[in-house]
Amino acid sequence: MMKLYAPSTIKEIKDRYGFKLSKSLGQNFLTDKNIIDKIIAATEITDEDLVIEIGPGIGVLTYEAAQRAKQVTAIEIDKNLIPILEDTLHDFDNVDIVNQDVLKTDLNRIIDDSGCRSAKIIGNLPYYITTPIIMAILESGVHADSITIMMQKEVADRIKSQPGSKVYGALSVAVQYYCTVQTVAVVPKEVFFPVPKVDSAVLRLDIRKDKPVELINERMFFRCIKAGFGQRRKTLSNSLMGIGDVTKEEVKDCLSHAGIDEKRRAETLSLDEFASLANYFSKRE
Repeated sequence: MMKLYAPSTIKEIKDRYGFKLSKSLGQNFLTDKNIIDKIIAATEITDEDLVIEIGPGIGVLTYEAAQRAKQVTAIEIDKNLIPILEDTLHDFDNVDIVNQDVLKTDLNRIIDDSGCRSAKIIGNLPYYITTPIIMAILESGVHADSITIMMQKEVADRIKSQPGSKVYGALSVAVQYYCTVQTVAVVPKEVFFPVPKVDSAVLRLDIRKDKPVELINERMFFRCIKAGFGQRRKTLSNSLMGIGDVTKEEVKDCLSHAGIDEKRRAETLSLDEFASLANYFSKRE
C-alpha cells in the first residue's frame, strides 16, 4: 500500500486521475502520519464499531479506520474523488463510499442500518462549513458515541472556550451542551497539501447521554443563547430583548429570578446560568 499521506503520492494521484483540487470545497489533504495516528487513536475504534467519515478525500483516514472498524461509511461530496477512493480502498470489503452532501445525509439511518454496536464519526472538515456540519449533526440527535474531527484552530478554540474568554460564544455553549470536549492535537498548516493559510486542531466531542442541565424548553434555551450573543457588546437586559415578544420589565424580572446581574454580558454566563435564565423565561409563557 502506497503512503497516501505523502505529498508525492497525492501528486501522483492527481496526475493519474486528472484530479484538480477544489478551492470551493476547501480541499486540503493531510500529509503527516503522526497526526493521522493521533486521530485514529483518539477515536478508540473497535472491531464492533461503525465509523462514519466526513470528507475522506483520497482515503488517508479511511484506510486506517477500515483496518480497525467493523464497518466504515465514507461520505464524500466531490464526485471526482469517488474513483480515487474506490481505487485506494479496493482491498477493503467493509468500506461503503457514499457520494453525497453530509448535510443532506440521514446519519441515523446509516447508523441504525449498520447493525454495529456503536458509531463514531471522524473527519477533516472544510473550514467554510465546519460550524454548520457540527451543529447539524448534534441537533439531529445523532446516535453516535463521539465525533473526532479536524477543523480550523480558531473554531476549535471557540468550541472549547470558557465563560469570560474573548472567543466564548453561542457555539461554545451549544457544543458543550451536547458534548464534552477534549483537544487531541494542534496541527500546523505546513502538514497539509496544499498548505492552507491557517493552523488546524483536532477535537474529540463525546456526545452526552444525559444533558448537563435540566431545561423546561430546549428551544427557549437556544433562543436565549442566540439573543444574548446576537449583540455581545450590550448588557443582558438589552441583548435579551432579541428573544422577541418580551418587555424590558420581563427581561429584568427573569434575570433577577435567575440571580444574574442585568449589567452582565452573555460571554460571562455559564451553561448553568443560561439554563436557569431560559427556564424562567419558559415559565412566563
